[in-house]
Amino acid sequence: MPVINRIADFAEDMTTWRQHLHTIPELSFDCPKTAAFIKERLEEFGVDEIHDGIAQTGIVAIINGKGAGRTVGLRADFDALPIEEETGVEYASTHAGKMHACGHDGHTAMLLGAAKYLTETRNFSGRVALIFQPAEEEGGGAQVMCQEGIMDRFEIAEVYGIHNMPGSDFGTFHTTPGPIMAAVDMFTIKINGRGGHGAMPHETADPVVAACGIVQAIQTISSRNVHSAEEKVISVTQIHTGTASNIIPDTAMINGTVRTFSKEVKTLIRKRMEEIVQGQAASYGVSAELDYEEGYPATVNAPTETEYAARIAREVVGEANVDAESPKVAGAEDFSYMLEERPGAYLFLGAGEGAGLHHPKYNFNDEIAPIGASFFVRLVEQMQPAAN
Repeated sequence: MPVINRIADFAEDMTTWRQHLHTIPELSFDCPKTAAFIKERLEEFGVDEIHDGIAQTGIVAIINGKGAGRTVGLRADFDALPIEEETGVEYASTHAGKMHACGHDGHTAMLLGAAKYLTETRNFSGRVALIFQPAEEEGGGAQVMCQEGIMDRFEIAEVYGIHNMPGSDFGTFHTTPGPIMAAVDMFTIKINGRGGHGAMPHETADPVVAACGIVQAIQTISSRNVHSAEEKVISVTQIHTGTASNIIPDTAMINGTVRTFSKEVKTLIRKRMEEIVQGQAASYGVSAELDYEEGYPATVNAPTETEYAARIAREVVGEANVDAESPKVAGAEDFSYMLEERPGAYLFLGAGEGAGLHHPKYNFNDEIAPIGASFFVRLVEQMQPAAN
């Protein structure tokens, strides 16, 4: 059961929608032009309800099927990134310093394509809730939409999402039960010492040497404190200190990121980091403060729903093109908040060769949009067949 013929018929429309959205990238929650365009298309399709202004510019649209049943949530993000585009395409960004470098324009086009088809056919029972979400890249728009009550308000029982993946073979699906993407945390360590002349270090409390010791000690958390079978990443990405070769500074700053797939490992890493920072600081005669900021939680797929989503994916692209036990990804995704509230699954859709995500030359592959739209449609139709 490949791409649905009717969806293939309006694939050019999806390309037009996507490329228009590509010209008007907007950031975080401030996406009024994008939201207006989505709403206009939904009104044209004739969806039954449009609820806008959720998380400022988010939208939930309802399509009623034939007969009673549950409500299935389908989500697309639509915010862009603060990147200057370098694609050179004729539909490049018209907003300086902003571009769709992660394919959220394509995710939106796929969900609009599914909406058009589902509104035309209504070959399902229950309802579909189309979730168009701002602020995935920054701000946690999914969390805000959940906090504003969309799951209960629209009685959403399950929720599903897709992300395009350049570099993966065209038209392949990748997912896995359990954690599929990491929780992302950020840390900053501020070290206060006593500066002085570089020729007289004995008169100082050197924050530079302390910073080096702290960085080295942090690396032992992965190798000595967390079980070797657990997947985790601790990366120090910045060290800032000093102004001249002959001056020992008063302060130093360390910054980095932690990626984990379980709450237990996250808690352990944070605890050990606090202990190491204080212990190392004391050993070097300086003081230090750890600012540990928790970001998006791990994206955790529900096993039953993931198995079902993989089966639907196989029907769309074939058995050989679906990896239902794909490796975890250390990147983060705020769809995690929706999966904390409702069971569901998140899948990657291979886009073939091209510049990677968040690159100024990235451009969504429009040829995968009918595949994603067909997946969403088959998911709904087979989960809740239309009443006779």
